[in-house]
This record gives sequence, structure tokens and C-alpha cells, in this order.
Amino acid sequence: MAKPILFPLLFITTTVFLGFFISSAESRPPFACDPRNGLTRSLKFCRANLPIHVRARDLIGSLTLAEKIRLLVNNAAAVPRLGIQGYEWWSEALHGVSNVGPGTKFGGAFPGATSFPQVITTAASFNESLWEQIGRVVSDEARAMYNGGMAGLTYWSPNVNIFRDPRWGRGQETPGEDPVLAGKYAANYVRGLQSPTGIRLKVAACCKHYTAYDLDNWNGVDRYHFNARVSKQDLADTYDVPFKSCVVEGKVASVMCSYNQVNGKPTCADPDLLKGTIRGQWGLSGYIVSDCDSVGVMYDTQHFTATPEESAAAAIKAGLDLDCGPFLAIHTDLAVRRRLLAEADVDLALANTITIQMRLGMFDGEPSAQPYGNLGPRDVCTPAHQQLALEAARQGIVLLKNSGSLPLSTARHRTVAVIGPNSDVTVTMIGNYAGVACGYTSPLQGISRYARTIHQAGCSDVACDTNNLFGAAEVAAHEADATVLVMGLDQSIEAEFRDRVGLLLPGRQQELVSRVARASRGPTVLVLMSGGPIDVSFAKNDPRVSAIIWAGYPGQAGGTAIADVLFGTTNPGGKLPMTWYPQDYVAKVPMTNMGMRPSRGYPGRTYRFYKGPIVFPFGHGLSYTSFKHSLALAPTDLSVLLDTNLFATKNYSTLSSNAIRVKHAKCDSLSSLFHIDVENTGNMDGTHTLLVFSTPPAGQKWSPNKQLIGFHRVHVIAGSKQRVKINIHACKHLSVVDEFGIRRIPMGSHSLHIGDLKHSISLQANLEGIKV
Repeated sequence: MAKPILFPLLFITTTVFLGFFISSAESRPPFACDPRNGLTRSLKFCRANLPIHVRARDLIGSLTLAEKIRLLVNNAAAVPRLGIQGYEWWSEALHGVSNVGPGTKFGGAFPGATSFPQVITTAASFNESLWEQIGRVVSDEARAMYNGGMAGLTYWSPNVNIFRDPRWGRGQETPGEDPVLAGKYAANYVRGLQSPTGIRLKVAACCKHYTAYDLDNWNGVDRYHFNARVSKQDLADTYDVPFKSCVVEGKVASVMCSYNQVNGKPTCADPDLLKGTIRGQWGLSGYIVSDCDSVGVMYDTQHFTATPEESAAAAIKAGLDLDCGPFLAIHTDLAVRRRLLAEADVDLALANTITIQMRLGMFDGEPSAQPYGNLGPRDVCTPAHQQLALEAARQGIVLLKNSGSLPLSTARHRTVAVIGPNSDVTVTMIGNYAGVACGYTSPLQGISRYARTIHQAGCSDVACDTNNLFGAAEVAAHEADATVLVMGLDQSIEAEFRDRVGLLLPGRQQELVSRVARASRGPTVLVLMSGGPIDVSFAKNDPRVSAIIWAGYPGQAGGTAIADVLFGTTNPGGKLPMTWYPQDYVAKVPMTNMGMRPSRGYPGRTYRFYKGPIVFPFGHGLSYTSFKHSLALAPTDLSVLLDTNLFATKNYSTLSSNAIRVKHAKCDSLSSLFHIDVENTGNMDGTHTLLVFSTPPAGQKWSPNKQLIGFHRVHVIAGSKQRVKINIHACKHLSVVDEFGIRRIPMGSHSLHIGDLKHSISLQANLEGIKV
């Protein structure tokens, strides 16, 4: 999402309808239904004891068409005669309360908020409970700021698009390349943010950007003009998976449609995607919002319709409820007058948005008298919240290479040279879509708590255009007992609307690393900050670079977390949530090719389909200790019972193809429990992330090489053992999607990859007790 790009003057003039901010810590006045207002407190839609759908219907029936239309946009207008304030829908909370959207600002009693690691880093923890816990903290701080008049209650986060191409500038915002991982992240973070009590919500989350959106600006193609050509197969088994999880499992309050077209139609005007899939198949109970100005893009840039009112009508009739931007406020009236759109269509859109506002308590009078009404400035940037940000950073850091030099020793490594353009950064650590952090600890500051430091930037910034500072960096490395190079990227290299050209370190960074490694008297450790993968093959293969750490963008406490890992206070347990490709890969793959599977001359994408050379694989991550796996309980076969009510004779061909349609199976009974013992065979306590993959039977042309089906993070004391229980569900975990987008369960022998173990489980169809 970006700040609006169309109709800038119109957008500015409509900001008079924004709700106002309170600069002090005083409680905000009610959004609506003020009990002190004798004219409105008795209105039917203000009666909190009535069902929400009754209240919403009454409110909509009380509005004029002009009033309704001004509620179709993010900066919704006030309705003074009904005692309703203006409201700004656009707030962001990707990894902490953000001031990117106009609905939130910092200042006064709220100078900042806890800034957690960027999502790609937190995803590397593979820790579902952590994701939900972060969501709860972020929503506590969001509610506190709302109560203080500094924020809204509708947050357009998380971003759950698949990190398909390593050059994508916004990959940092996502949970990575795997749809199962992204889906689990989405559901857990949403649950934490929304923290539902019955139908009531603490804040309303939004999963974005639906769908097949992962190109911003590459090689002359931008997201406003891009038509993503996607097969039904890839849509069903990759791009849509996280969004389905968001809606079905996370019960998200909103989904955002994207700028791009999918197969020739703008996503925000596609009834099959919006009404058919999101609301129909998945059962969204909430609203659908456009990315900012994407309805305007549909008309002005993509020329989808002949007139602007036709675009307005197409979007609303397709299922769009709210426009981020002024387009619907300007053009909906004419669409209704020209009978391109019925007022009932507008009413339906408003029912979806107003219902969410009512579930948030915005029509229940005094905010201070409601649940969470007691939250205030004291609940933002608390010690507990900041400790969680530190713990999240520790859990997300990935040890990519270690020749034995890590952890560093405070006894042997008393002086550490800290070098690199990211060695003393602060704001870089919080990535994009961030707010104002509570405070920062840079890598240099973190390392200085363990050892005396000699600091040299080496490069003035990450572009690293010259080598005139290299000499001083080499001298520092030669004088120190150990050298830590903090290199990588920042938002000048990868960001929204800024896709990367290649995968190498920018400018002369590689030269700096190699020269410093040669000059270093002690071990040389390379620490990388980035959202996307970097081809550091040179360092991986250089024995003088004894260790490599990926820290992602580790948030406000990133420097402390990095230092804790370097010196062994924290034993790293993170795993890469994306494949690290060599530079050669991007020369073969245009960003515009959305295909996941390999084809002639095209290598495919992600670990699920790509079989070529890599720098580091998905799921890679080392530890300072060692782990051993053993199977304590592992079923070898599973009978797939068919639902005779759904499985008709005409569908018997699904058996002859040796793959059963999931909808024909009795899925509730198709699971097997596995017990895996994880033993810490080293001499240091550690946390291990157990990843479970499946490979379908040979000969399935639709199938991935392997696919992640589950993961579990477990802490194991040195010399001890922990048992992990994982339920393998045939319909969810052992199914594949055919070329028509139909999910099927292949019969035969499936291979499970559990850590370093391989186990086979055989599936056989069973119709009314008769194996077939």
C-alpha cells in the first residue's frame, strides 16, 4: 500500500472529514452514540443490547444517499445530525503501531510504540505462539492510542502475499515463500491483533493484498499496469492459501484487494475473487477494502471501463465495500443516477463496514466505559512489550554458517572491530511500515556491552560507492581480537515500489568484506541485515569468513539480539523462511512470470518447485548445539474413507487417476498422530525448529518436489530429550492441486521428511469398507 497517488488535490480537500486527534492523554469523545447527547443517545442503532445486524440496518436506513456515499471511502465523513464523528479507516500495524497511514500519529503522551522485528524476521522463528503474542501486544498499544485520540481501530495488516521472487522490495513485509508458513503466520497474528471476545474485536485486522501481488516496479513494469497471468493451479495451491487461512482460521475482519490485474481483470472489480471466493467460499464476515487509489488506477491507468462511474459501479457490485482514496466518494452518485448501481448495493457495502465498527464498540458510547477502555499511555512501550521485541529478534536470527568461531568469548575476544554501513544503524532495523520506536540498540551498542569495540563504517551507506574508507576498516580488523562486519541492505535498496535488480551485495560491499577478512587478526563474522535474500556465495566459500548471520530487520532491540547471538547468550534457532538463490537465477527468471512450476527454459520458483543451485535453502539454520531425531510413533498406512453421499459413480474416474478429490473424502477421520523425539546431543541448551515436509507418490505431474506440512519449535536442555506430537491430516497435508485448481489426495506411498529422518506412509482409498 502506498500513499494515494491519484487526485492529490481532491484527496487533500477531503481530509476535512478526518476525525480529530487529541494531543494529550485525555480520553477521546465517543465516535457515536454519546450518552450526553440527548438527540442521539436514544436512537435505535445506539442500543448496545440489540443485535448488531439490527442496529446496522437501522443506521443505514437513517442515512441519505449522499451521506452513504461519503462513508464509502477511508476518510469517512461525519454525520452530525446523527451524532457520528468522521473516521479515518487507514491505520497500519505490520509489526507494531505505525504512522504510515493517516489514521495514526505519534506525539504528546504517545511519543512512540514498540517496534518489533520486520515480519520476514519474525517468520524465521517458526513460532506460532510468538506471532499471536506480538499481535496481542500491538493491539494493546493500538487500543491505548485510540483511547488517547491518536489512532484508529482498523489496521490494514498483515501482508500475507507469497515472497515468490527474491527481488521483490516488499518481500520483507511477508512471512516468506511457503504458503503453509504464511497461512499459519496470518491466522496467528490476526488472532492476536483482533483478540475476539465473542463477536467483539479489540482492533480489526486486514489481510492484504489479494491476490497474486508481488511485483512493484521492475524493468519498466509497475504494479498499476501489471496483469498477473496465473493458472488455477497456482492460485489454489500457492497465492490464495494464506488469504484463505486468514479468513477461515484467523476470522479476519477485512481483506484488501490489490492494484494488479489477475488474468485480465482488476482484482478490486472481480466478482469471482471478491464475492465468489473471499465472501462466498471462505465466508468472510467483514469488509473488503481497496489498496489505496486502486479503484482510480482501474479507470485512469488500466482503462478497465469507459467512464469513472462505470468503474465505481463495477467495484461495488464485485464486492468492494470501502475505497482507500476519493474515487467512490466522487463517482458513486452518478453511477446510481445512471442506474449502473442500485442504492441497495451501496447499503450492502455499508452493512459490512458498519458491522465491523459496531463489533469494535464504536457505537457503544464512551470508549472509557468499554472493554479495553482502561488502556492508555502507560500501556505503550512497557518493559514487558520491549522485552518481547527483544525476544522476537533473538528467535528470528538465523545462523547460516559457522566454522567453529561462534560463539565469541568475552575472555578471548576482548576487543571487537565492528565494521560496515549497518554497524551502527537504528531506523534501518525496523524496516518499512514501521512507526516511531520506543528506543533503539544498534549492533555497535549491543556488542559494546560484551567487549571493547573499534568502530569503522567502511562505507558511508549501503550503496558503498567508494572504497576510500576501507583502509581504516582493515586497520581496525587487524588490531582486534575478532571482527564483526554488519552489511546488507536498507530501504534505499529494497522497499515498496523499489524492487531489486540483482541479488548481490550493493556497490563495493563484497570487496570490503573480503579485504577486511584478509586483514583480520581474529575470526571474521559477517552479519547481514536485509529483507530479501542476498547471494553471498563468496563469503560462504571463503574460509576467512568463519561465520555468517542473517538478522533480517530485527526491530528496535536488534543490536542487543545480534550481540546476544554472537556471544552465545542466545543460542540461535531461526530458520530461513525463503530460499537464497545465486545471482544467476534472476537472469533466467523475469519477475513478470507468475508460474510456480518449472517449464521449458524456466526453472520454477521456491523450494517447492525449483531444483537448481542455491546459496542457502528454505528452512536452513544452524545452532551452537546438535540435535538428533527419532520416531517414537509413526503410522505406516492410512485408509482414506470416501464420502458415499458425495462420491457419485460419474466421479469414479478420480480413483482411476489414483488421486481422490478432497471433497469426496471423509476428511474428519483422516489424520495420523506422529511422535518425534528431539534429543539435544550437544553441550548447550538450545531451541530447535522441527520442520515436517511431505513428498507425494512418484508420477504425480501436479506435485511439488516437497511441501511443508507442519513445524514445531521446542526448547531442549543439553543432554535431554523432548517429545513432539504432530498430527498429519491427509486432506490438509498430503493433498495436491491439479491443473484445474482441484485439490486431490494421491493414493500410494507418501514420503515424510521429519528433520533428518524419512518415513513412508501409504494411503489407500476405501469405499464403504471395500478397499479400491
